[in-house]
Amino acid sequence: MDKVDTFKDLGVQFDSKLTFDGHIHEKINKAYSMLGIIKRSFIYVDKSTFILLYRAMVRPHIEYAHSVWNPFLKGNIENIEKVQKRATKLVISLKHLTYKERLETTHVKI
Repeated sequence: MDKVDTFKDLGVQFDSKLTFDGHIHEKINKAYSMLGIIKRSFIYVDKSTFILLYRAMVRPHIEYAHSVWNPFLKGNIENIEKVQKRATKLVISLKHLTYKERLETTHVKI
């Protein structure tokens, strides 16, 4: 039997140290690509449309099996948080608000 450094089971990428860095990186990239699709497809995104699109297209990638790979390193948490920061900036009417105010307005949970 060959030794492998990483393997994927049910969509979760495991590594030999169980850090899930590769999995987190993969999910963040997928979430950013979904944000890109939203940005290219919609010229103006109002708050209600944004919430629907975010919950349907972006959030599932970030949350899939999170109980298994729950990030505990500050760097990983910040990288996941950057996805939400960029996502909430898509709502033109909320761009002038701070990140925390955008989250409260859109009811997107941290």
